[in-house]
Amino acid sequence: MVRRFNRTVTQRVGALDDSYLARDRPLAQARLLWEIGPAGAEVAALRTRLDLDAGYLSRLLRTLEGEGLVVVGPGESDGRVRTARLTDAGRAEWDLLDGKSDELAWSMLEPLTAGQRARLTTAMTEVERLLMASLITIGPCHPGDPRARACLRAYTRELADRFDAGFDLTRSSVEDNELVPPAGLFLVASISTETVGCGALRLHPGEPAEIKRLWVSGSVRGLGVGRRLLDELERHAAAAGAGSVRLDTNRSLTEAMRLYRSAGYREIPRYNTNPYAHHWFAKTLS
Repeated sequence: MVRRFNRTVTQRVGALDDSYLARDRPLAQARLLWEIGPAGAEVAALRTRLDLDAGYLSRLLRTLEGEGLVVVGPGESDGRVRTARLTDAGRAEWDLLDGKSDELAWSMLEPLTAGQRARLTTAMTEVERLLMASLITIGPCHPGDPRARACLRAYTRELADRFDAGFDLTRSSVEDNELVPPAGLFLVASISTETVGCGALRLHPGEPAEIKRLWVSGSVRGLGVGRRLLDELERHAAAAGAGSVRLDTNRSLTEAMRLYRSAGYREIPRYNTNPYAHHWFAKTLS
């Protein structure tokens, strides 16, 4: 089914054509030109965004440069950063691609009834989100790593906005050295190099393990990332010999409490002095 779907999509969008959208270049070159866009883009960011090998990206850029569509040079604010920009001819080509992309989209919808169009666009949205979910990876990360720090900054900003009394990370009494093996663990969820979630585990010999810092970016909520992080933290806790895990949460995080209850957590009496906690949960590990 997946292979048949891939074949249908690649045929319908013309992904294998040598002249994508009736222009004299294949899809890879057209997509790169589109991603550079009127504002330009850093070469490193293009490589990450498109998940391209550095050598292949360089060849694509040289081709576009040779056609007079792109110039690659130092960035305006930092000369060490290579930046790709559209020339006037490149901007004109970008505008043409924009218009032809609209035409291709309409060619898919125009033959359909109104009901079929609604079904197709709804299905496309669902497929996009599920494919995004399949790209998310979860793995351990040192809490001092820039990826972990980016997650913690986003985590702090969100809690500060949502908690009645704001949020100060320094008052939550969890040190970095408590979140590295063998004392604990810090996990980061990522799409390519973009961090979209995190979770931490603090191990207490002879006591339940404790889950901390569970956060998921709004861009991927509803894709099961929180549940995957929770499952992975529980797995590590069990592997470390913990018989149960516990956690606390704020009353404003209603979706988090739904997640915990659906994952088999039960509410328990207060077990710590966290000034931001209103509810405490625990789960026995099998």
